[in-house]
Amino acid sequence: MALDNETFALMKDAVARFVQERLVPAEDIVEETNDVPEEIIGEMRELGLFGLSIPEEYGGLGLSMLQECEIIHELCKASLAFRSVIGTTVGIGSQGLVMTGTDEQKEQYLPRLASGEIISSFCLTEPEAGSDAASLRTTAVRDGGDYVLNGTKRFITNALRAGMLTVMARTNPDKKGASGISAFLVDPKTPGITIAKADDKMGQRGTKTSDVIFEDARIPASALLGGEEGQGFYTAMKVLDRGRLHLSSVSTGISERILAEALNYAAERKQFGTAIGEFQLVQALLADSQAELFAGKAMTLDAAQKYDNKEDISMLAACCKMFTTEAAGKIADRAVQIHGGSGYMSEYKVERFYRDVRLLRLYEGTTQIQQLVIARNMLKTLTN
Repeated sequence: MALDNETFALMKDAVARFVQERLVPAEDIVEETNDVPEEIIGEMRELGLFGLSIPEEYGGLGLSMLQECEIIHELCKASLAFRSVIGTTVGIGSQGLVMTGTDEQKEQYLPRLASGEIISSFCLTEPEAGSDAASLRTTAVRDGGDYVLNGTKRFITNALRAGMLTVMARTNPDKKGASGISAFLVDPKTPGITIAKADDKMGQRGTKTSDVIFEDARIPASALLGGEEGQGFYTAMKVLDRGRLHLSSVSTGISERILAEALNYAAERKQFGTAIGEFQLVQALLADSQAELFAGKAMTLDAAQKYDNKEDISMLAACCKMFTTEAAGKIADRAVQIHGGSGYMSEYKVERFYRDVRLLRLYEGTTQIQQLVIARNMLKTLTN
């Protein structure tokens, strides 16, 4: 159930103030230390940001998809590292549990996730299974009242911070595709689980991704998500539709911030005795960016409303994710161009944002995967 309009407006204003007063001033600290200060994470808990998508009956805010998109857009006007702290809990790390978990599993985890007591992480990608997620090799072999996990997961966001891992593993080795995959809710402190050091990435400093290695890790059968084998991949696909709308709002939020940086610089920087914003070629860069930002926001909010109306938005979510993440890259590139040589210097944040947004076109389905999803859905309409 969504918040009423008045309450939601108050929350959105609170998040906007938090971004401007606390997050933006802390961006340099995050860049220098490659971490988000614990004090700020605590304030994010107090604001209820970990529980945006978790139902109210479990202590969350239970926002609609449309409301979640609006909040995430506001939050992502600051460095994407801040959003990353809550991102997996709000999105793919918890929504499989919300959608398909047993009553006992929900009671065990959702209240703690909603409060931020624990952070969730989603373990799908592997060294040999990225875009082709159905080819994953991690196994979960039944042994009495337990399952034994073996395998390696790669680029797992928030694994180092996590108190719960949603792990995709193959429970039926005779089924090579999606139908042999199950999902498990796993305590990362379980013996046999090793979480590697944080990856050293091109951008998005302050986010935490790492390998998660399972070596004969024994977990109880009650950890099987939903209590049914063979549903893990299909749950992941359901979760990814919602996650792609979430990431679309991540993209529009950071795009708006980048464009604001470029606009302010264009208004202040002078060449040939006048502000460069008065030059038509610079205006063209600004105008193209504004049009793409407007289009991305409009299509994302439209698709989110359709999601809330229980419509099938798989193709629309892919359209949004593809368009907004590609647009973010273009807007960041134009911002560097508007800054000229200064845009290549770390003194100005656009070079940082330029690196940060490059990841958006890769995770939760690359641009090329979105193209396949879109085209295949289009072709289905011809056979229906």
